[in-house]
Amino acid sequence: MLHQYFTVKGYGESEITIERSRFITYVKRAETEVAAQEFIQDIKKKHWDANHNCSAYMIGENNLIQKANDDGEPSGTAGVPMLEVLKKRNLKDTVVVVTRYFGGIKLGAGGLIRAYGKATSEGLNSTGVVERKLMRIMKTKIDYTWLGKVENEVRSSHYQLKEIHYLESVEIDTYVVEGEKEQFVEWMTELTNGQGEIVEGDVEYLEEDIF
Repeated sequence: MLHQYFTVKGYGESEITIERSRFITYVKRAETEVAAQEFIQDIKKKHWDANHNCSAYMIGENNLIQKANDDGEPSGTAGVPMLEVLKKRNLKDTVVVVTRYFGGIKLGAGGLIRAYGKATSEGLNSTGVVERKLMRIMKTKIDYTWLGKVENEVRSSHYQLKEIHYLESVEIDTYVVEGEKEQFVEWMTELTNGQGEIVEGDVEYLEEDIF
């Protein structure tokens, strides 16, 4: 699992007009090629009457799956520039479809490359990007008398509170970077005067908005 990577927030869309041609962009997070292909087919069905439904996606930890499709536009003028935008922004697990309704004015190869690149960028800006960081969940079990102090200290620290479980004792789940586990244990032990029971939980990704 990657310690950190960038991807889109989820689903988004945008539209621009260039020389009377409509470029409608659809963006989605896709963690498998099957999911990416299904999304592309859904857009093609939705816009069956469009002149082109061009697509690109990058999937996998090491970007092993990269595909670009011009869907009838001159070779290399649509899918490839779309894919290049994903590469430039270092986005993983992302699929983009740009639907074009021709407006009667030919753009030429250079114009098409710029148009599809711009449409992709606008779509990504509309959707938003997140950074996913692999974190360890550290579970701290304490008596209820410690709750106020510990919760306040965690919230004001650089650690991020995930959840509080109100059981027989209180269990506070905190996101901690893998390399900081020992520091966290020392910090929490001192904070609770050794009264807290601290154990490692699962690892999971924490998402933070980039824009």
